[in-house]
Amino acid sequence: MRKVNTVRFGAIEIDESKVVRFEQGIPAFEDEHEFLIIPYDEASPYVFLQSLSTPDLAFLMTMPFIFFPEYEFEVDDDSLARLGIKGQDELLIYVLLTLPGGRVQEMTANLMAPVIINTTNMQARQIVLDKSRYNTKHRLFPEKKEAE
Repeated sequence: MRKVNTVRFGAIEIDESKVVRFEQGIPAFEDEHEFLIIPYDEASPYVFLQSLSTPDLAFLMTMPFIFFPEYEFEVDDDSLARLGIKGQDELLIYVLLTLPGGRVQEMTANLMAPVIINTTNMQARQIVLDKSRYNTKHRLFPEKKEAE
């Protein structure tokens, strides 16, 4: 087992079979190739995508269908081939989350660029959807309407 230091989780031991590998990195983080998915806690729908090379780099993610049951898109054949995906049962889909000013109530999901993971070989890509009806800031929690 490999040991990795992280800012958020301290020193952690890595099971190599759980390492998620982004061959091309993540957009804007092209030099980051190895990550570990760490649950926020057992009952939470959130996970962290922790970089194994940069201790202070961790992205908050969730499975989009929890908050957006109607979410749908097509993964292009090139991406499926690069990831080695042969069937839907090998797919794991996450979206990156943003907490503006650390305010959970204003949390948004980037539905325009889902993270696709092949659960068989742990290869991953963040795919920017072309001609998508989605954007990078879909609110997870609807705004509360003020009483009239």
